Amino acid sequence: MDEYQEMQASLAGTDGPAETLADALPKEMARVREVLGHYKEIGPAGMFGAAMIEQDLRTADRAVMSGDVVAMLRSLKTLQGITG
Repeated sequence: MDEYQEMQASLAGTDGPAETLADALPKEMARVREVLGHYKEIGPAGMFGAAMIEQDLRTADRAVMSGDVVAMLRSLKTLQGITG
């Protein structure tokens, strides 16, 4: 399966219709912003992680503003990998 097919599979839910990229990416960005807050609460020990997350969020913002679907898919996959 290529990257596009993997993203389509991850967007398709078992409970109802598939979630669109336009729905999934903003939700994931909001979730990651919450995680970012946890990193910042840690203090100096969390600053490196927070900086990396902020970079990923800026990249996602740029992808959304440009309308670049491929960049949006990449950002969604990157953000889904962020845990906190």
